[in-house]
Amino acid sequence: MLKKILLAILLLLVAFAGYVATRPGTFRITRTILVAAPPSEVFPRLSDFRRWEAWSPWAKLDPAMKVDYPGTQGQPGGGYHWVGNDKVGEGRMTLTSVEPDRSLAIRLEFIKPWAQVNATTFELSPEGGGTRVTWTMTGDLDFVGKLFAVFMNMDRVIGTDFEKGLAKLRETQPR
Repeated sequence: MLKKILLAILLLLVAFAGYVATRPGTFRITRTILVAAPPSEVFPRLSDFRRWEAWSPWAKLDPAMKVDYPGTQGQPGGGYHWVGNDKVGEGRMTLTSVEPDRSLAIRLEFIKPWAQVNATTFELSPEGGGTRVTWTMTGDLDFVGKLFAVFMNMDRVIGTDFEKGLAKLRETQPR
């Protein structure tokens, strides 16, 4: 009887592992908001990482977080490196592409508590008297990432953070 129970558990684990393996190997999270300011006022808040503290949904999670800003802010190669508590871990962001007042691309590299590299973009487009800001993150999922995604809706969790950050970005814009 014990052998049958163990075999049933093993079969369930193999079936579950097969299910996890068939899950999508990539993710994409996108949120957008309209900011009542022209792109020329919004863009510097995004391209200069020193200004992220005013609106980033993660900036206040660790008041003792250590931060440095390598490279030239607002230019490809400009960056942001952080080391903090277990809520923020360690990572870095590096600007990879900058089109002033239109778009920027960031290499987002998590170092701790797990290693992961994602691409993040901000697209700005004039709309009415303001700017439509679209924040997107994409990345690959290995088996552990797929397993994590089975139990947690990444779009909802990270998307909620994006929504909070974009709302704060809208609030902190000069009018």
